[in-house]
Amino acid sequence: MENQFFVDSKHLSLEALAKKHLIETDPSSRKNHMEYLPGMEKIESDVCKNVMEQMNSFDYSKYTAKDVKAALDHEKCTIDDFKALLSPAAEPFLEQMAQRARLETSKHFGNTVYLFTPLYIANYCENYCVYCGFNCYNHINRMKLSPEQIEKEMKVIADSGMEEILILTGESRAHSDIDYIGEACKLARKYFRMVGLEIYPVNTDEYKYLHECGADYVTVFQETYDTDKYEQLHLLGHKRVWPYRFDAQERALMGGMRGVAFSALLGLSDFRKDALASGLHVYYLQRKYPHAEMSLSCPRLRPIINNDKINPLDVHEKQLCQIICAYRIFLPFVGITVSSRESAEFRNGIVKIAATKVSAGVSTGIGDHESKYNGKETDEVQGDEQFEIDDNRSLDKMYKDISDEGLQPILNDYLYV
Repeated sequence: MENQFFVDSKHLSLEALAKKHLIETDPSSRKNHMEYLPGMEKIESDVCKNVMEQMNSFDYSKYTAKDVKAALDHEKCTIDDFKALLSPAAEPFLEQMAQRARLETSKHFGNTVYLFTPLYIANYCENYCVYCGFNCYNHINRMKLSPEQIEKEMKVIADSGMEEILILTGESRAHSDIDYIGEACKLARKYFRMVGLEIYPVNTDEYKYLHECGADYVTVFQETYDTDKYEQLHLLGHKRVWPYRFDAQERALMGGMRGVAFSALLGLSDFRKDALASGLHVYYLQRKYPHAEMSLSCPRLRPIINNDKINPLDVHEKQLCQIICAYRIFLPFVGITVSSRESAEFRNGIVKIAATKVSAGVSTGIGDHESKYNGKETDEVQGDEQFEIDDNRSLDKMYKDISDEGLQPILNDYLYV
């Protein structure tokens, strides 16, 4: 595809990018973002209805200090308590929230912190999401690893000591079909004890096949639960269909996956409402699938190739800490992941309070682990990264830093029998 838009728009803000394209593109050419496309499985579930009713009625301006104090005093955090803890009224109580969150984390997770690393095996994408470096209109180096290259990357990662891997692709069935991803899962099972997937949403039978190939869990970012903002930011491709993406985790569980992970990309829309919806998405699915492991990620926007102006809207570290503490208090048994999008200082602090999982030895590029892990120069073509990371610590460095904080780094605690 020609990239006239991004060439002209290199340094526009996220809002300006969306507005510019909406003005220049005929709206009638874009599919209705709430209508399923052919081949998309539609399941019967009331989870979406429950989440959206709560989110749409969430008026966080009505909560007061009294509501926040009551929420912190309650032994069990209700949905209304969760809303109070996400409100601006809770910001002066961040220290008390952190103390309560630390208590809940210690009670259910001890002093452990789990470590994993992502492996991007392809960066081809058929979607146009204005905030993502992989989007189909962005001029970047595209690459898809061969099975031999995938195994080489996995061996480099495994040799570092890592035991859990998260396999990622761009959202392109044409370049990264289910068979290709399944083969990557089979290879990963040779080297790792825990295999996660972060790919385009698929149907139940496809999740079942990927589980049979060795995948343990599935992560899907809803990006934003604000359907109007979602429509403005996702302009082309299958990802534009909001409800199909929303039900992805439930389809994964129906397909036999052991666990699922959820997230909004904080900063795309009203972060308080997106945080509420993310937490409730977990909350309602927990009640339908009590056997499943569930976790929340807490990413903020990061700059991308060809646009260094993309950054989160009003979500500063203080607000991020508030969200993570509220998650822990409301969902005490749920894992919470904080990625390398955040600084080393922030991650060192938040694992002592509420986060239970962090990435290490991270690369969001394609085919570059040998050069990054072992410092070896290579003539092989490499694919560009999805976004800029902030914390680039190696596994050894992350392991040491966590230990120095008095915590116990865990590479894996699963046994297959």
